[in-house]
Amino acid sequence: MADSSFQRFCAVTLGLVTTCLANGAGAQTFTFDRAAYVTCREAHAMAPEARAAVATLLVDHSARRHKVVVPDDERGAQLAYLVRSGCTVAPDAYLFAVIDRAVTSESSKLPQR
Repeated sequence: MADSSFQRFCAVTLGLVTTCLANGAGAQTFTFDRAAYVTCREAHAMAPEARAAVATLLVDHSARRHKVVVPDDERGAQLAYLVRSGCTVAPDAYLFAVIDRAVTSESSKLPQR
């Protein structure tokens, strides 16, 4: 997934979802092991830099696993809306589970790697 696709996805998703591992402290380096256990509720409390870092990592991981690319167009925005909806319905769900479900559900519409 290209950087601009990540940035668009993160901006839309995190503008709608919001997350925080950093608890307001600036951007941090996140590992998948740490990011995988962030809930939507925790994500909602994150600073913008932390949200972008977590979402980028999780979207990239899921997209690679499903061998797709999240494009910088309506399809990426659709994923963001699915993530927002999933987190609204289940705020205690892990953000990665919600993102992975969104990628899985839209994978037939996304370009293959």
